Amino acid sequence: MNPAVTSATPIARPKSDAASHSERSKAHSVWGTSIRYTILVTILFGVIYPLVVTGIAKVLFPRQANGSLILKDGKVIGSELLAQSFTSDRYFHPRPSASAYSDAADFKSDSTTSPSGGSNLAQSNKALATRIQGDIDKLEKENPDKPVPIDLVTQSGSGLDPDITPDAAYYQAPRVAKARGLAEDQLRVLIAQHITPRQLGILGEPRVNVLELNLALDALEK
Repeated sequence: MNPAVTSATPIARPKSDAASHSERSKAHSVWGTSIRYTILVTILFGVIYPLVVTGIAKVLFPRQANGSLILKDGKVIGSELLAQSFTSDRYFHPRPSASAYSDAADFKSDSTTSPSGGSNLAQSNKALATRIQGDIDKLEKENPDKPVPIDLVTQSGSGLDPDITPDAAYYQAPRVAKARGLAEDQLRVLIAQHITPRQLGILGEPRVNVLELNLALDALEK
């Protein structure tokens, strides 16, 4: 007997054609199942599900599903979800924005809202501190007797926040009243009518939609 070969040494045996065919069939089966599953899931959740959800939303919540658009004289002038730029003393102003909102001059031209985005400046950034202090100084000249609401000098993360706090709206009332020749108390009542409370009484904070408030403001003089 050859000493190099013992009974404990495994002897490799060639695979039969049947075994090889079985392994190839299994591999082919896995690939086929994966491809079919991917196609099925894509159709179900990439096509059918979005169409069904969109259809239900358009039936139950047609206004929200179409962008919560706001009309003036039968023409779309914006959305209650997106802020616009107001610079005239005759209007309430939104929060500052790194995206500049739009190039529209109040309601005198078509509004084209800019893409969203923040400045991404850190609290320690000198340019941010300078900009905020400049806004505070400007607002204090308009209304020197009251502290400036924080949302009138800080930008939102999206740059398109359509709302301000009730305090920020009331703070601007003296300027708007003076520019329009209206009683300040009249504007305070108008603001109170446009305060949206917390959702379900617990979610979010009370807020005022600037675009809707300004539309109601124009309606006062008609």
